[in-house]
Amino acid sequence: MKKRFLMLVAIALLGAATVMAKDLRVAIFKVSQMHCENCVKKVKENIRFEKGVKAIATDLETKLVTVTYDAEKNTADKIAAGFGKFGYKAEFVSETKKAEEKQ
Repeated sequence: MKKRFLMLVAIALLGAATVMAKDLRVAIFKVSQMHCENCVKKVKENIRFEKGVKAIATDLETKLVTVTYDAEKNTADKIAAGFGKFGYKAEFVSETKKAEEKQ
């Protein structure tokens, strides 16, 4: 009985690990309207509500916004469209698959 229980726990943990392995992507957008810290704040406060967004980084000097998101829940095109919801236009620059983090 104890072996069976341990086997079930091991299978459950393996299944959970598989579910946790998400398809994370990093998309970079050029946002010309981003001129000041208030613009940066506006971008971060609004884009975080797009589905699957995990992290947002901005560079005011280059006007680039880097968004890490779950590709199973969203796409770079839909995130770019999300900028339009608050009056900004995002030009897609590039996208890469995020490497899995080792624990």
